[in-house]
Amino acid sequence: MANTIIPHALPTALDAYPGVTLLSLDCFDTLLWRDVHAPRDLFGALGDANLLQRGWAEKTARSTAAVRHKRNEVHIDEIYAELMPNASIAERRAAVQNEIDTEARHCFAFKPTVELMRVAKARGIETIIVSDTYLDDKQLRGLIAKAAGEEVAGLIGRIFCSSHYGKAKGEGLYEPVLKALKIAPEKILHIGDNFNADVNGVAPFGVNTLHLKQFTRDSEQRIRLESAISSFFHPTEAGVALTHQPHRATISAIEPQLADPAEALGYVTLGPVLNGFDRWLEDEAKALRARHGGTVHSVFLMRDGYLPQLVHQARGGTGHAVEISRATGTAVSLTDTKAVERYLQREIMGDLATVAKQLMLPAPEAAKLVKDFPRPGAFLKAIQEPQRMRRITAASRAFGERMIAHVRKTVNPAPGDTLMLVDLGYNGSVQNDVEALLARELGVKVAGRYLLFREQSLSGLDKKGFIGDDHYDCAALEALCANVAVLEQLCTAAQGSVVDYEPDGTSIRRGSSIKSLQSAVRDRVQAGCLRFVRDEGSPVIRAVPPADLATMWRRAATGVLGRLMYVPLESELTVLGAFEHDLNMGVDNTVSLFDQSIARRGLRQRGLSYMKSADRMYLPAELHGEGLAVKLSLLAQRRFSLPLKYQDFVDNTIALPLIVADGNQVSTGSVTATPTHDGYYLAPIPIGDSRFSVGVQFGQLYDYLQVESASFMPVERFLSDEPHPDGNEEVDAAPSLEGMEQVAPHLFRCENEFGFMMVPPPQRQDGRPMMLALVFRPIAARQAAATQTAPHIFAGAHA
Repeated sequence: MANTIIPHALPTALDAYPGVTLLSLDCFDTLLWRDVHAPRDLFGALGDANLLQRGWAEKTARSTAAVRHKRNEVHIDEIYAELMPNASIAERRAAVQNEIDTEARHCFAFKPTVELMRVAKARGIETIIVSDTYLDDKQLRGLIAKAAGEEVAGLIGRIFCSSHYGKAKGEGLYEPVLKALKIAPEKILHIGDNFNADVNGVAPFGVNTLHLKQFTRDSEQRIRLESAISSFFHPTEAGVALTHQPHRATISAIEPQLADPAEALGYVTLGPVLNGFDRWLEDEAKALRARHGGTVHSVFLMRDGYLPQLVHQARGGTGHAVEISRATGTAVSLTDTKAVERYLQREIMGDLATVAKQLMLPAPEAAKLVKDFPRPGAFLKAIQEPQRMRRITAASRAFGERMIAHVRKTVNPAPGDTLMLVDLGYNGSVQNDVEALLARELGVKVAGRYLLFREQSLSGLDKKGFIGDDHYDCAALEALCANVAVLEQLCTAAQGSVVDYEPDGTSIRRGSSIKSLQSAVRDRVQAGCLRFVRDEGSPVIRAVPPADLATMWRRAATGVLGRLMYVPLESELTVLGAFEHDLNMGVDNTVSLFDQSIARRGLRQRGLSYMKSADRMYLPAELHGEGLAVKLSLLAQRRFSLPLKYQDFVDNTIALPLIVADGNQVSTGSVTATPTHDGYYLAPIPIGDSRFSVGVQFGQLYDYLQVESASFMPVERFLSDEPHPDGNEEVDAAPSLEGMEQVAPHLFRCENEFGFMMVPPPQRQDGRPMMLALVFRPIAARQAAATQTAPHIFAGAHA
């Protein structure tokens, strides 16, 4: 039985085969790896020929060869004859060379494989290459030399290519290889990544074989999904590879050695993202230095800048941890009446207690204001009282003096220097609030550099994003910003948010509201991220670094981040399961990062339209278990701002018979129930201003059914697509059963066709029209169900 070898074990592969005198290697994905997901992804970088045309040409060439020459393997010249039928021989040769050069730019040698080849040479064992490829041996050797260097190419003896023999390894290529080698097969060890080709195609000839398992099962799925998600954000662009994954070799070589799932999460997700971010920060600092002169200070805003700073240090950089939160940034911005009024205009409809605290009013005064003026208009008027306004602006100026002392204590920039504020993003609100203060009091220039950036207004300030508006449209950026809570909680420091400063600049923090268990898990995740940064590139041997390395890391980071945000894996959610999110606004508010039961209920009640109106911290995590299609639907809707409504998803209905009573008279009819999710249906039944009782005649249709929920809500709330707090304005119904019995949680049996569920109305409150939302799932239809239905007197209305 063939053995499997994992990447980091390659250098010792020969130890288990003492009688081997020849090492045989597959080429692509064994010796030469690509920094894209799949070979066809490189076709997008070829120039005039797009990836589809290049793929069609190869398919046609193979079909032609099979018909004319009874072979399935072709040479690259045959492919380009199909791709460029009217071109000259010279033009085709130039195009072939362009493809080989493109391969070389995106290929590298996998160091564990090269180390194995060096061990073989030291033991006097020759290394050969046996490859399924449309290149010939001269072209393949030249490609290896260009991609990995002459030293690596010099370790290779003979090269055998399927294009020369007209058959692949799976079709018996090793038969002519053995004839040419004139060596006993048991003296050979062949290693390759393709089980069917490199094991099933080679082992029958008596050759020792090892299957190189490039990735763990989770990594294989994750990297594939990263490629898929990347396509949502990176449309095909002429001259650019379809995907970019410069991190794949590092993950392959190291991840199997990580036993801790939390460390692995940081290694394979945060590692590539923050490594690419810090590379970009280094380039941005050089550009700012060239533009402004002086020293450029990398200032990492705490708490979310904590892990980016650790990555910066791990890569040899120096930076400063400056504690400026949204709360302290807002505090120093309230220096005049207009600034206070702008703040109030943004926040007055929120929690007035939080607003009063942000205005730096003494606690007794703040509490009294909220008590005496609970309505926004009255509260606003009270704040605008001139004496109170003067105290607020004076407190803001004093706060600013303390913040400047903090910056001097931690950074101490000279006049003319540049403070490069570094944060995760996303609007640069802190920069908006503090830039004028820093520039005025310190005489410095200020620039904001963010991991993910989409400015909500045109501030005119110097702001840029690693993943920002110079490379992505606003819908793409907004889609990535929708689930940033998971990123924030993984990057933040295990400390309370800064709320003020001592006169000497020492930070004053509130107590951390995050549980110690969460902090311990996060520490392990961050340790994994830092390990990736230290390991990055160690398994890679390149002759020449790619010219577009910055683009590669940005596009890779976008794919990784988008995948984590929209298609998290089970292993990742296990790590994140107990996480809570705090709002970093100087208050102790925390919420669970995700709760899968809420999404399940929402989908069953409202179908996919629930995702449009759900205001959740990490909705894709809550959708785990509901299928990939649901999560991709959410991503597509957010990424492309699709104008879809509930009725667009309705393709079948059920006429649900009803009895309606208002105390004086009884009538019958039916309501249209529409599909939601997972086989459930929603029946929206209007009951006026809590006037009607409703009897739902399930017995006419079903022997068995499930009832997920029955609740009352205002009609305008039911029809709205706007986000709303879960359960807000909903009242659970209290139904009774006639001719029905509950046989299990949510499961009901109808005794006969006359069984029904009676739902009395809720207590009347303000006269608003109300709706009974009944969510059910048919289990077993009644065989003798009536073929005629009562007059259709109610029509379900949906947004």
